Amino acid sequence: MTSIFQKAMGPDFARLHPMLQRRFSVGLDSGEACTGRGVMSEVRRGPWWTVPFLQLGRLRNILVPDTGTDVPFTIENYPYLDPLGRETVTFVREYEIRGRRRRFDATMVLVGDQVVDYLGTHQHLAVDLDLRADERGGLVLTSDAQRFYEGPVGFRFPMLLSGRAHLHEWYDEADAVFRVDLEVTNERLGFLFGYRGSFTCGWTPARDAPDRLKPRRHEQRT
Repeated sequence: MTSIFQKAMGPDFARLHPMLQRRFSVGLDSGEACTGRGVMSEVRRGPWWTVPFLQLGRLRNILVPDTGTDVPFTIENYPYLDPLGRETVTFVREYEIRGRRRRFDATMVLVGDQVVDYLGTHQHLAVDLDLRADERGGLVLTSDAQRFYEGPVGFRFPMLLSGRAHLHEWYDEADAVFRVDLEVTNERLGFLFGYRGSFTCGWTPARDAPDRLKPRRHEQRT
């Protein structure tokens, strides 16, 4: 049984902590979904001028413009076969910040030996991901090239106008929780958005994702 993440990481996948290996083995071969629930100890953003950028991303569930501490959240990873015949895994996070519900939608597919992350409700943004294991068995994810797609329009999104994500996820054996730390930065503008928190997971049989987690449009271009 091989997930899209195992295929992308190759032998490096075996260096992940066993709990990270199970979490990122979600796929059609495993026939399992992974759902988590936890608390973000901090959700933060850059200076005031980043707010319009974040608000624009909020419209399609790509970015979260709010800040807060001790923010409850859920994450749902379900495998499914999309209408284009690609194995896909959902990464949908939902936050509750001061009575407001916010969602971050992402769906991941394998293209060659690389995971491509489609962001948003309509898969407008396709982002190449670099995945590697660190020396402690954690997962380090770094975003790379980005393409924007809308109708017949498609172009490589200039990094000068976008953000690069750096995510670190690891398993804390002492507290029996997964921990996650994300920062999104722009090469000129600096820090844009980030969070850190912890969560626990459960696994259930699944070979399809609920419709509420799937994008409204599946983009053929990668």
